[in-house]
Amino acid sequence: MEQEKINQIATFYYSRKDVQEAIFQFCQHREAVPRYYEGFGKRPDSLEYPSDIIQQVKKGATSFHCSEELWNNPMEISTELGKEQLNQLRKGWDLLIDIDCKWFDYAKIAALSVIKVLKENGIKNFGIKFSGSKGFHILVPWRAFPEEVNGVKTREMFPEWARIIAEYIKIQVGKYFEEQVTKSGNEYLILNKGEGIKIKCNSCGEIASKFREITFYCPSCKISETAKLKEYKPRKCSHCRKEMLNKDEKEFFSCLKCKLDSRTDKNNFSESRLDANAISAFDIILVSPRHLFRCPYSLHEKTGFSSVVLDEAEIKNFKPSDASHLKIKIRNFYPEARQDEAKNLFSGALEWYGENARRKESAEKIEVKTGKRLEEINVDKSSIVYPPSIKKILEGMDDGKKRALFILLNFFRSLNFSREEVEKKIKEWNDKNPKKLKEGYIISQIEWTFRQKKMLPPNYDKPFYKDIGISPDDEELRLKNPVSYTIRKSRWLKK
Repeated sequence: MEQEKINQIATFYYSRKDVQEAIFQFCQHREAVPRYYEGFGKRPDSLEYPSDIIQQVKKGATSFHCSEELWNNPMEISTELGKEQLNQLRKGWDLLIDIDCKWFDYAKIAALSVIKVLKENGIKNFGIKFSGSKGFHILVPWRAFPEEVNGVKTREMFPEWARIIAEYIKIQVGKYFEEQVTKSGNEYLILNKGEGIKIKCNSCGEIASKFREITFYCPSCKISETAKLKEYKPRKCSHCRKEMLNKDEKEFFSCLKCKLDSRTDKNNFSESRLDANAISAFDIILVSPRHLFRCPYSLHEKTGFSSVVLDEAEIKNFKPSDASHLKIKIRNFYPEARQDEAKNLFSGALEWYGENARRKESAEKIEVKTGKRLEEINVDKSSIVYPPSIKKILEGMDDGKKRALFILLNFFRSLNFSREEVEKKIKEWNDKNPKKLKEGYIISQIEWTFRQKKMLPPNYDKPFYKDIGISPDDEELRLKNPVSYTIRKSRWLKK
């Protein structure tokens, strides 16, 4: 949007007292910095009164941005301060997840997938708002997190712990995102767990929806009717009420935004490829010291739309035009969360990170010669010989399930089991455990494992087995590793 036009809208829009109050209240204990179309104002800065907003607009401000971090006194912040000094000033921090996508329909699916993960982790109080352009911001308030973990103050672990939580959510979201995309009416086929095909409208760039043009025929009345449907539904004749036959059927694509379809505007639609992982990715840059994000109800310079607050139920049918400055109604973006409401999410993320750190350390130390590189290993899965220790784990575990999962994932992956085969094996194992691991935790571990290079499970002389109550026998110790045991025994059996 041109500068002159956005300045005119800003002067009219920010003169509203309810808009001033909403921005002012959210910015308490935060850095609050105006943007003057092309660049930000001086830092640090804060709002002392709601009227400060319109005063800055009169000087050319078009939007307002604030920090994720909460400060005792934002004006005392300086780039010259060290980490310890900033920790002294920091009151806490909110977790902000930024979902941005070129295709707005997918941004909505990603946002709903994030919300599903939050709810599964016991979080009911979170804020949702439109970013003002192509995505959404989802906020988990500071009050929801524990004040300290193992004697370490949470407020001092920014951005490290916030990044871990964001990555943990990101991995769990992947599965739900793919499921929802395939259920949607859009032409998007998930291929190879990552790449997909879509049909887009060349006029607006939005994803086109797939429809069927079906010609129904009634043999009794000798009449035909044509209908445009997203999915096939039987139709009765309007005259005799008998079920009609499906005489002809053609697929076509339609852009709901431009009201165009491929039957009349074939050249307006084209096929394009899309990386599903990129859509559900979060902007991790937002989880960085003193990073700013757009305040709720602040305008966006490029679109002129307001960063409006939404309910979960509104996301599915929300359109950017619904955020016109002429339409908005003020709502609270910062919910009253329960103390420690995000404790399960927090502990799950730190455990996940800890397991992966131990996994990396173990991978660096393991040196086992199997005679072949991991990529070349090929074992007949119908007659595979499991080591006694792996058999014991597969019978089900009471204690040490997370370390056992780590061993199993690397064991199956090293033997070139496909992702589907691994998921099936792990599900069968988890069903045998007296107390099951949470599905979300297992999903995150499988996702992480298949994103890394293959690596062997720990050697038998490592503490992993002893720690979970498994004692490898002499033959296992001689062969050093579960994978080398299986390869040797399977070869012998084959001969």
